[in-house]
Parts: sequence; C-alpha cells; structure tokens
Amino acid sequence: MPPPPPVIARTKSATMSGPVVNSATRVGTLVVQAPHEKGIVSSVSQLLSRQGATVLDSAHFSDAPTQTFFQRLQFDLTGLNDRVTLERSLRETGERFNMRWRVWYGDRKKRVAVFASKQEHCLYDLLIRHRAKELDCEISMVISNHPDASPIARHFGVPFHFLPVTPETKAKQEDAAAELIDRAGVDLIVLARYMQILSPGFVARYPHRIINVHHSFLPAFIGANPYRQAHQRGVKMIGATSHYVTSQLDEGPIIEQATVRCAHRDTVEDLVRKGRELEKNVLAAAVRWHLDDRVMAYANKTVVFD
Repeated sequence: MPPPPPVIARTKSATMSGPVVNSATRVGTLVVQAPHEKGIVSSVSQLLSRQGATVLDSAHFSDAPTQTFFQRLQFDLTGLNDRVTLERSLRETGERFNMRWRVWYGDRKKRVAVFASKQEHCLYDLLIRHRAKELDCEISMVISNHPDASPIARHFGVPFHFLPVTPETKAKQEDAAAELIDRAGVDLIVLARYMQILSPGFVARYPHRIINVHHSFLPAFIGANPYRQAHQRGVKMIGATSHYVTSQLDEGPIIEQATVRCAHRDTVEDLVRKGRELEKNVLAAAVRWHLDDRVMAYANKTVVFD
C-alpha cells in the first residue's frame, strides 16, 4: 500500500510567544492521516489516554478508493502530562502506521496574514468577523500591492505593508512578503481577492497554508474575468470557491463552494454584485475551518470534518 501524501503540516507548541486563550479553550487538536489499517483508532486513543489527555471529540473517515484513513480528535489539555513526550509518542506511532499527523495546542492562537489588492469586500468581511470573534486567530498583517487598503487595516488596528509589484520586481516583492510572514510566525496566508498570481516557489514555501477565493464555481471559468465568461455563456447559476493554492492556477484542493441563481436579464455587474456575497462567505468558512484544523488535503481534494 503506498504511503499517504505528505500533506500534514508543522507541529506547534504553546511555548511559542503569542496571545493566550482563556482556560475554557485549553483544548488540543490532533489530526491524523494514514493508510487504512486495523487498530489505528484504538492506538491513537490509547496513546492520548496514557499521556493524561481526555478525548473530548473524535471524527474519522476512510476513503475507499485510496484506502486512506483520516481522523480528527480534540482533547483536554488540563491533564496532559508533557507535550514533548506526547509528540515523541506520536512520532513512534506514526512510524508504526506510516502515519502523518499534526497537533495544535489551543492556548496559542494561529497567526494569519491577509493579502489584498483593490477589491476590498473580502478583506473587510474577514476583519469584521475577526473583530466579532467569529475567527479565532490573530490577524498579524495585511499585505497589499496597492495602498488602497491601508485605511481599512488602520481602522481595525492591523499592521499594513504596501509591497508594490511589477513583472520585473515580482521575485523581490515575494521575498519581502515571505520575510514579513516568517518573522511574524504566520501560520496561514489568506488571499482576499489578491489579484496577483503567486510564483511556484512562494507557494511551495507554504504548502496547504495559503487559501484563495476564486469568483466562480470551479472547475468552471478558471482564470481571469469569470463573471464575464459566465455572462457570455448565459449560465443560470454562478458560484464562488475557496481552495488551497498550488502551483496550478485555480486548481488546488477545494475547501468550500456556494452558488446563486442568475437570470437572462442579469448584466455582468449584476453577477459581480451577487457573487461578492458568495465570495465573502466561502472564504470566511474556509478560513474558519482551517483555523479549527478541520481540513485535510490529499489527492488534490479535501476532507472537511464538521
């Protein structure tokens, strides 16, 4: 049986600096991916129990065509003996079951960088939801290739970085963005209608840590001007898609999608207006689920635990 693709990301420890969540949210989350094999569920549960962690919630799924097993567990951190020992035990179990895994301790919030250009509706929506505590994270910065979003970031008290880009300066601009991201310890990059195509090198630096929103129901109308393409085709339904970014434009693993009816009287501008609501909703959902460690990517698609 071939090993699962290496899609599980880094382990984070609460010893890192950052905002501390109150004691009511002292919950750890463990996600697991492995070839489907008898005994893996009990082995992982017993491992947590031996380390003093009480399992609060568990969900799992087996993909029959690929014989791949996925599991998400949440556990109480209060009785956990030692995080270093827990992760050592996870590594040992991982070797036994050819298992990929990641663990997150809830007493540190994930850090998010938002990339934006001139269209501001998704950026506004994310910042409003964050202020309303719908997104449990720290928004560390807004990065834009235009200065237009500076007043918005300032209003919400978020650091703003203006990084203009041209075809000739693209590599240097991305290097500057990566330096800001790495220095801040950013865990997730969100493209809130960022109208630049990221280079394969930049994308490879943050695998399954960049979420984009595309203003069509993928795989339909990939690329530029999808609302105009939809209008020209006379479609009766338009959509929006949030997905992880890969080196293939608009072809990364899909996280969430939504649609709305349209009519023959709708202009391109009508489609844009209708689509903006979809874009905001599917992007916010994808960000929230990623922050909650509910999304696992494999074979260019995702498992999203509800």
